[in-house]
Amino acid sequence: MPLPQPDDLTSLVLRTDFGDEGAWDTVRAALDAADEYPHATYVSELRFAGVTVQALVAEEAAAKEDDRIIQVFLADAATMKDPGHPLLAVDLSDEPGRTFRVPVPWFPGISANLSIANMDFAEFADAAGDSGTFRGFDGD
Repeated sequence: MPLPQPDDLTSLVLRTDFGDEGAWDTVRAALDAADEYPHATYVSELRFAGVTVQALVAEEAAAKEDDRIIQVFLADAATMKDPGHPLLAVDLSDEPGRTFRVPVPWFPGISANLSIANMDFAEFADAAGDSGTFRGFDGD
């Protein structure tokens, strides 16, 4: 079954950790407050509980080309526990399985640029550097 499609000009934020409902509410509220425009399509389906990056890559590879999405942002256990709620960005197209962390303040800009293909996933992932977390193009 293909991943759900995000709403137009938004990115798919997929919940994979179901241990704390309050944390999920906090993550969504933080992302919604990060910008005046919506940038996320939230999906909270138990079938994605604990799903791995490799499983998502395989699921997308098996989907019909028209049903595929380019990237997904995971609200995983690390997202839920970290006070900054950094999402895990996952490339599903150019370098399937490549990841980096996205702190909430950076999510709107990354989502907007990726959704209109203004920038590529690799540009943000390369800027994440050794930390694995994107903190702008000036580095950590």
